Order: sequence, then structure tokens, then C-alpha cells
Amino acid sequence: MLTYTDFPIGHAFALGPRQISADEIIRFAQKYDPQPLHLDGESSQAQLVGGLIASGWHTCSIAMRMMCDSYLLDTISQGSGGLSEVKWLHPVRPNDILSGTATVIDRRVSRSNPALGIVTFKYVLQNQDTRQVLAMTGMGMVSTGPAELQENAHEQR
Repeated sequence: MLTYTDFPIGHAFALGPRQISADEIIRFAQKYDPQPLHLDGESSQAQLVGGLIASGWHTCSIAMRMMCDSYLLDTISQGSGGLSEVKWLHPVRPNDILSGTATVIDRRVSRSNPALGIVTFKYVLQNQDTRQVLAMTGMGMVSTGPAELQENAHEQR
């Protein structure tokens, strides 16, 4: 399992690739963001942007899954304090193939809890044409030691 020491500044984790289908875009939109440009490529709103496009929130969800598949499920993660930046830079369209990186841009050990490392990431996703579709900055909280130390720390609280 990855701990704080496995996240040096400058280290980049590969994300993806993942192909996005029209059906997936529509299913997400039906459930979470039912705007016409995400539901029907023939709608007047979609025509203004060149056809069906994914919700930005769908793109963020795809990035989250890519993080899990790349490194997060192999990390002694303690959650996240959130995102400080989210930018949707180019529409995600049916059949796009997304890939990217999660790069460590800062890190520190928590002053109030030295068993917890705070790691700041810059996430970037691009499509198959190397057009950036998403840029995010966010922080994750990661154990500074092995799982056994974390279990002992939780028991002492």
C-alpha cells in the first residue's frame, strides 16, 4: 500500500486511457445533469457546441475513476479536503479517448496529526487529439506510515 513517502513532489501517475460513449454521456446526464446538450445531440443547445457533449461533472467523475484505477485504491488514503480548482477546457464528446496525469505539486505532514500527510495534486485529462479537457487541483490525505501504525494511532484516540 502506498503511503506519504510514495508521493514525492513531481511524481506523476498515469490516468486512463478510457473511451467515452454517447450512451454513457446520456445515462450520466439523465441521472445527474439533464441539460439538453448532454441528452440530445440534435437539441438546439447541443448544436451551438457542435453536438452532444459530456457534463463537466461527468468528466470529473471519469477522472475520479481513473485516479482509483491508477493509484488511489492502492493507497492508505484518509480522504480528501476537496478541490481548489476545476476547469473544463474543451468539451468531451462521444468516442473521445481520455488519458492524463495526476502530478504531486506540493505535500506536507499535518501539524495537528503527524500520521497524516497532505498531498496536493494537479490533475490533467486530454483527449485523443491531445486537447486538454480537464484541469483540477486538489488535495488528498494519506497515511504517513504503514497500515499497522494507522490502526494503532486510531486505537489510541
